[in-house]
Amino acid sequence: MGKGAPTVSSLVSVITPAYGVEAFIGASVSSVLAQTYEDFELLVVDDASSDATADIVESFAARDGRVRLIRKLQNGGPAEARNTALDASRGRYVAFLDSDDLWLPEKLQVQLAAMAADPDVAVSYTSFRKIDESGALLGPPISIPRQLDYRGLLKNTAIVTSTGMVDRQRTGPFRMKRTFYDDYALWLELLRRGHKAMGVRRDLARYRVRSGSWSRNKFNSARHVWNTYRQVERLGLLDSAWCFAHYGVNAVRKHGGAMGEKNDPDV
Repeated sequence: MGKGAPTVSSLVSVITPAYGVEAFIGASVSSVLAQTYEDFELLVVDDASSDATADIVESFAARDGRVRLIRKLQNGGPAEARNTALDASRGRYVAFLDSDDLWLPEKLQVQLAAMAADPDVAVSYTSFRKIDESGALLGPPISIPRQLDYRGLLKNTAIVTSTGMVDRQRTGPFRMKRTFYDDYALWLELLRRGHKAMGVRRDLARYRVRSGSWSRNKFNSARHVWNTYRQVERLGLLDSAWCFAHYGVNAVRKHGGAMGEKNDPDV
């Protein structure tokens, strides 16, 4: 597809909150611009960064009209930044990309084709591989389930932010909740409504593990998953414990006990 004005029915709104990521944001934006599917808008919300993050994005926007920089004067966190981008977005589809992660060139094309093939699918997610701060691969592609319902997602939080895509024509409007795992809360909300989530089992993204990330601490990550069960989903104590036990088993099986990095629960 060419770079002319896309129709709303085909447009993908890519949502990227950014804060203090001058070392990574250029590569993330470039990975979007390299997509084989070209009918997208990239909305980067700079969350009052004190470094050159906004200037780097602005330089991309000056060269490609599909890139839009939204500057916030006061830091409000990822959920607020994502909602700011959602308010300004125009596409039927919404795809999320964290400001230090990357997409492979066919990510949007493959994911959209998979969703179009199943009219019951409102949410999709893909396989991915981890990289370190320099971009070096840290292991093989992460396995994901072929599909998830609400109960399955409670026990196996397989949707990593930078692989998730939502069809708003099927879900209707949505907002991010102001919680630490705002993306996880969104997936749970959409699946609780009865929507279907499809896993696209192709390695289409890169999830960057940053050594200084506060949430790399597995106990902090586990605590926030537990809080999601109890405070966001309002699960009972026994139900929360049952889901949490499955979450822990899946975390150990897939990542050798590393129960979360950045703002994503474990997959």
